[in-house]
Amino acid sequence: MPDFSYAAIDTAGRERRGRLVAADRDAAQAKLLERKLFPVRIDDAHRNGDVTPLLQRNISFRRRLTAKQLTLFTRQVATLTQVAPLEEALRTIVRQSEQEHVRRVLARVHTGVVEGRRLSEAMAIEATSFPPLYRAMVSAGESSGSLPDILERLADLQERQAVVRGKVLAAVAYPASLAVVATVVVIALMIFVVPKVVEQFEDMGQQLPLLTRIVIGLSDFLAGFWWLLLGLMIGGALLLWQALKNEDFRLRFDRGLLRLPLIGRLLRDLHAARMARTLSTMVASKLPLIEGVALTARTVNNRALRLASEEIVDAIREGGSLSAALRRSAVFPPLLVYMAAGGESSGRLDLMLERAADYLEREFDSFTATALSLLEPGIIILMGGVVATIVLSILLPILQLDTLAT
Repeated sequence: MPDFSYAAIDTAGRERRGRLVAADRDAAQAKLLERKLFPVRIDDAHRNGDVTPLLQRNISFRRRLTAKQLTLFTRQVATLTQVAPLEEALRTIVRQSEQEHVRRVLARVHTGVVEGRRLSEAMAIEATSFPPLYRAMVSAGESSGSLPDILERLADLQERQAVVRGKVLAAVAYPASLAVVATVVVIALMIFVVPKVVEQFEDMGQQLPLLTRIVIGLSDFLAGFWWLLLGLMIGGALLLWQALKNEDFRLRFDRGLLRLPLIGRLLRDLHAARMARTLSTMVASKLPLIEGVALTARTVNNRALRLASEEIVDAIREGGSLSAALRRSAVFPPLLVYMAAGGESSGRLDLMLERAADYLEREFDSFTATALSLLEPGIIILMGGVVATIVLSILLPILQLDTLAT
């Protein structure tokens, strides 16, 4: 029987490589699926002499597709495969791509398909552009013969995630820029304006008001030691960056973020909505639930939420239900637990998870709108208070001079 070499993704999102004996490529793929491995490449072992790990081969110094570019590609290929063969659809997309690095990435995928690889296997050639979760869903669509439907769901999923990312950036960008501008204005006043004005009070022969002395002291400190403050901030950022490389510290740090009054709720709701949306798509695509949760868990940046997701995988593997595992984790919103339980009892888990994601995303929209409505005037009032304090510290000596003159 033929000997095949393979590269596959396991339930933890890691690459697995090896060889197996099977009658043909389809039989080899079936054996891998029985082992809970999602194949991304199956080759004849006798012609595959390259032992370089798949996820490390020929990807150095290559630019990968951004999230926006991947979303656009998914929608394009989902639309074109409805009316044209896959190879022709990929060739059309490559020709229409405007950016050179996008054409290079997609051209390699197209070449892989022309050589006889499955689409998921061809995407593995550019593994940095096509994440394991993405390739696993494409592989499931190819195995079930429903690739166009899977690509359509993937395109919808990518677009919804892009909308959420845009809302997060919009929620953070304006307050952050406002805070930076306010800080720069105050520092400029303290370093350049206040010393010039204070020079006028040096020959008064009278003790300056307390507020004026405090502002002058802060101004002198900033003017003389700004480099020290800048160095401390950069040093603190570098120390924090190094500390976050330690998994124990990173776990404690991420747990602390989840306990914060506003940020914690935002992170939990975003993760819950993303997981619900992804699992809904994967369940509708006939991908096993446990593999979907496992692959999703590997994409979570917050270590506390990742640990909770991995515990859900273990609970389901031991025979528990998704809703019970979500409830036991005590991290996810009660609504998601309730909707998952309803979906399991009714046999429509994909629909209930999709509705839970819709609700959580609407909650995120209203929450960020409320938070911004409070945060923006708060920053403006704080900046106004600081500027008013500086102006008052300058006016008090002038008023004192007028009183002495009378």
